Amino acid sequence: MATIKDVAKEANVSIATVSLVLHNHNRISVGTSQRVNKAIKKLNYHPSRSARGLVSQKTGNIGFILTEDHFLRSEPFYTRIFLGTEFEARKYEYYILLTTIPSNYNEKDRIPRFILEKNIDGIIIAGKVPSRIIDNIEKYKLPLAFVDYYPTSHEYPVVLIDNVSGGMKATQHLIQNKHKNIGFIAGDISHPSLSDRFLGFKTAMENAGLQYSELNYVIDEDYTARENGFNAAKKLLVQNNKITAIFACNDAMAIGVMQFLKENGYSIPNDISVIGFDDVEADLSLDPPLSTISVPKHEMGIEVLKLMADMLKNEKTTKKKILIPVELVERNSVCELKIK
Repeated sequence: MATIKDVAKEANVSIATVSLVLHNHNRISVGTSQRVNKAIKKLNYHPSRSARGLVSQKTGNIGFILTEDHFLRSEPFYTRIFLGTEFEARKYEYYILLTTIPSNYNEKDRIPRFILEKNIDGIIIAGKVPSRIIDNIEKYKLPLAFVDYYPTSHEYPVVLIDNVSGGMKATQHLIQNKHKNIGFIAGDISHPSLSDRFLGFKTAMENAGLQYSELNYVIDEDYTARENGFNAAKKLLVQNNKITAIFACNDAMAIGVMQFLKENGYSIPNDISVIGFDDVEADLSLDPPLSTISVPKHEMGIEVLKLMADMLKNEKTTKKKILIPVELVERNSVCELKIK
């Protein structure tokens, strides 16, 4: 395969001149540019990132950071967001470099290596991360964008789910099916996305004139994992055995809820209806298939990559916020309440 040296030799110019031509630099004459492009075509040369970087001082890489918990426990959700950034990055000729950090990141943990080695042009952070890692990254003055999480320290470009609307849609669906005594469960309620879903639940209940109290929710689980959904369902039904429907803050917890109900003799949805949030692939394989709120995860990845590409192209930051709409997906885990 031809190299930049081969092109320079064929065109009788320096390697730096070839790199300038690749970047359409105005310092290069029309004649020299034509000669170099003719050599590129003749040799079927495809420029490497290092060659382009001689002039642009850019790596062509974008870092993608999330916590180990998000990648391992909620893999279907964040993997889809990551794939969205990966596919969109190809249009801009960027590479996405993925790394994870500990969920309890502290001063003893190292900053991701691609930052230390100056091997990225910008960083995308997905999901909730400890504030300390954000503070450390800010010191490097790199363009930074967020998806499915927004820090309170500074204003950054961000792509968020319309969680309040989604929480309302899920709860309204249960209300429309005659349910009044509705439960809500969540883990890590300090996460803005989850607290907004809880707000959507409360708003829908209040708009329908339905009473609820702390007996209607369990929000003290530390994470949104399947086993925590199982535990939360147990707590909820102990404190309120009149519950006829449960809104779980994400599908992983909803799956845990369904497992608890089945193991304890409840029929879904005849005894208790269940609805989740996210619409991961596993929902279709459940018995019954899980009703949920669908989040366009690929689109979230696409939109945050566009924000980053725009910042890198224009060499200026933005505070743009994009709110991604969600949709109700009706399956078989919710039914109309039969008055006994």
